[in-house]
Amino acid sequence: MTLPIRRVFVANRGEIAVRVIRACRTLGIETVIGVSEADRDTLGARLADRAVCIGPAPAAQSYLRMDTAVTAAKGTGCQALHPGYGFLAERAAFPRLCAEHGLVFVGPSADAIEAMGDKLRARKIAESLGIPTVPGTDCVASADDLVQFGRRAGYPFLVKASAGGGGRGMRVVRTAEEAPSAFESASAEARAAFGDSTLYIERYVERARHIEIQVIADAHGNVVHLGERDCSTQRRHQKLIEEAPSPVIDEAMRSSMAQAAVRLVRHVSYTNAGTIEFIFDLDTRAFYFLEMNTRIQVEHPVTESITGVDLVAEQIRVAGGAPLSLAQQDVRFDGHAIECRINAEMPERDFQPSPGRIGTWQAPAGAGIRVDTHCYPGYFVPPFYDSMIGKLIVHGRDREDAVSRMSSALAAFKVDGVPTTIPFHQAVLAHPDFAQGRVTTRWVEDKFMTSSAARRISAPLRPEAQRSCAEGAA
Repeated sequence: MTLPIRRVFVANRGEIAVRVIRACRTLGIETVIGVSEADRDTLGARLADRAVCIGPAPAAQSYLRMDTAVTAAKGTGCQALHPGYGFLAERAAFPRLCAEHGLVFVGPSADAIEAMGDKLRARKIAESLGIPTVPGTDCVASADDLVQFGRRAGYPFLVKASAGGGGRGMRVVRTAEEAPSAFESASAEARAAFGDSTLYIERYVERARHIEIQVIADAHGNVVHLGERDCSTQRRHQKLIEEAPSPVIDEAMRSSMAQAAVRLVRHVSYTNAGTIEFIFDLDTRAFYFLEMNTRIQVEHPVTESITGVDLVAEQIRVAGGAPLSLAQQDVRFDGHAIECRINAEMPERDFQPSPGRIGTWQAPAGAGIRVDTHCYPGYFVPPFYDSMIGKLIVHGRDREDAVSRMSSALAAFKVDGVPTTIPFHQAVLAHPDFAQGRVTTRWVEDKFMTSSAARRISAPLRPEAQRSCAEGAA
């Protein structure tokens, strides 16, 4: 098979930019990366065959400019564009603009993004296929609609943004008195983040696990699932630790979720990589469709670790028109994988981002250990973007072995100059609830952060961290 893609434009930054560049290298494809003025010296800029500046540091003037990305890609002779995750990855207008200019978009079609990116529309599609969804409503127009729902169905419930993601535009409503402020704040946040203030209601599952199915499909009608990831260790709907397989579902449940995910993907004629997210109710042991992420996920390495499939390379092959390199019967699951997101944040200060210059950067290495990062000694973590500076992934023969390896790897991970979430992850992994698979999506906030284990990581800032914070704020 000969790929028509010889050069890819990387329309992203950070670790995912490095990940895409390395996948392209394995395929013999050249890369051009678009960087902001703040990212001229990032690892992605050093590794790509060419780097071009696409604008000032603020994302709105660089990484969120579709026209700039397409012009830069065309001007540097690229045939394809990889959006990574975040920024423009799930904007339906972006693949349309790429197509208008003859660029291959490494991702799903604009129609598929539109069908599954709107949560209300995606819920209706799932319901039409007989896939269970969390009981709720269509769009709600006022706080009074929330109060009426509370009277009918009881409290608590969630009010959510139809165009939302990452927990933005989402509020838990526990009483009628909370309804007005929840409606106003959720709609305002949704309007600011997504340009769409449409809200709807879902029943709040108190003891929930977040489980998602990785899928990938080609333009020849082939669809494959690569099992599930359990992303229940979250804080304010932001994933912190992911693992595969899930420690709480059995083979029958796993199969039911995977079949539902494949059914959805086929129905919307989806191509490329995507993730179907479910809420799993620990009390009723029922699962409900939550949403679809129409892109590669941050946590894709845990799936790669237990399947041996290079998802990013597969994305590029599929975008180039090739059929999937594997069929469902070829997918094998081996062992257990865990990923910890390493952020430049201060857990002791409500996870406040802590940009600054990294001094020491010694990442762990060895069998079963993988670090995806864009950082190096002397790298300056800019204050303009998210605070993730790397992902530590381990693979073990089973969950107990993976937890043990992750604990050792975290202990060997040396970073100074900026505070990180490494001590937080160490404390979480040492907690009996995590070891025994008893966390829920609310566990970090409701239990862990109020425990003695969390208090032990609330050490005063080191002098070098204080200096870095001051440098980042300057």
